Amino acid sequence: MSIPSKTTEYYISKPQGIDNLILREAPLAPSKSTEVLVKIHAVSLNYRDIAAVTGNYPGLKDEPVPCSDMAGEVIAVGSEVKGWKKGDRVASNFAVDHVHGEITKEIKDTSLGGAIDGTLTRYKNFPAHALVRVPEHLTYEEAATLPCAAVTAWNALLGPVPLKGGDTVLVQGTGGVSIFALQIAAAMGATVIATSSSNVKLQIAKKLGATHLINYKETPDWDQEALKLTGGRGVDHIVEIGGPGTLDKSISAARYGGWVNTDLSGLTLKMLHKAIVYRSVLVGTRYQFEDLNRLLVARQIHPVIDKVFSFEQAKDAYQHLLSQKHVGKVVIKVAKD
Repeated sequence: MSIPSKTTEYYISKPQGIDNLILREAPLAPSKSTEVLVKIHAVSLNYRDIAAVTGNYPGLKDEPVPCSDMAGEVIAVGSEVKGWKKGDRVASNFAVDHVHGEITKEIKDTSLGGAIDGTLTRYKNFPAHALVRVPEHLTYEEAATLPCAAVTAWNALLGPVPLKGGDTVLVQGTGGVSIFALQIAAAMGATVIATSSSNVKLQIAKKLGATHLINYKETPDWDQEALKLTGGRGVDHIVEIGGPGTLDKSISAARYGGWVNTDLSGLTLKMLHKAIVYRSVLVGTRYQFEDLNRLLVARQIHPVIDKVFSFEQAKDAYQHLLSQKHVGKVVIKVAKD
């Protein structure tokens, strides 16, 4: 195909609601010598995207193209690019310059769909160092779910003290990060406790590898139930996504010296008394993304997709995510058939 000079993209005209997500045609800058031009096939949504379009995400550039997660096909490579060729199937890391090591402000400011334009577009140039190869057993729609939620789950569980077989992991709810954490933990031989307010969703969690199920509406003291399930020892790793409403119970459920991993904030004195290690997770590096993909290939793990919307239905996809009726990920198919 010829190299496009234009793209069709969504942008946030004003961060005041989903109706301000506007479709437009825009010029496509020529690729730099170190860049790769990608035809985007699919994009997945995260709650961060809801926050961005509703004015609740800090550091958002003016009129940004939203979204961080994509999978697509290389259609051109810059003259200095090595390792990539036309036709390669790729995904981009969440922060394009976070290749390895610790996060810095400069790296954070390369997060797609925030400080820089994101992926809800038909074509986009990416720095070659930001890309990872898509596992062969995954579709574009499945691969598009990985960059934020899956890498966050991987980083949470395989951080400074990595998860090991025989550990106990508790995941809250059935959203993207929690479902990926469940799948990763089960694949690595951990015992998984899943919580949800829906018995239907809990049965899905069971099929994905959860050993114990807790409906927190039926069992409001789910932290005490988790302690019983671990013989009073407590949970080794908790993936905390509920924030202030669940943090205290997560601390109660954790073992002494256990890990509470979150992308939210909040500390309590109770945490100090149990020597809980509270770790804030901001997605992860390209190297971690590549490590994650090796596990997905080795165990032939498929991401859980709740529903796929067309590019023209992007607003409907946002509304579906906002409804919280989903299990796993919500995906937008970008490329035309």
